[in-house]
Amino acid sequence: MKTIYDNDRVTRDLSRAVISGVCAGVARYFKVDPVWVRAGAALGLVFVPMITLPAYIAAVVLLPRRS
Repeated sequence: MKTIYDNDRVTRDLSRAVISGVCAGVARYFKVDPVWVRAGAALGLVFVPMITLPAYIAAVVLLPRRS
């Protein structure tokens, strides 16, 4: 039986968070290592910061917490 926390939605994973848990939550949702998501976020901040930074802030505000 699936519960609400069985990868049905993206949440901020505070147990593996470095800053706010957005990258850890996305990594948990896609079942990949958080290092890859964090590397992608860092590259996004370097090459397209006008898109990446507002998207990250929106994710911090909109995604529910998972502790």
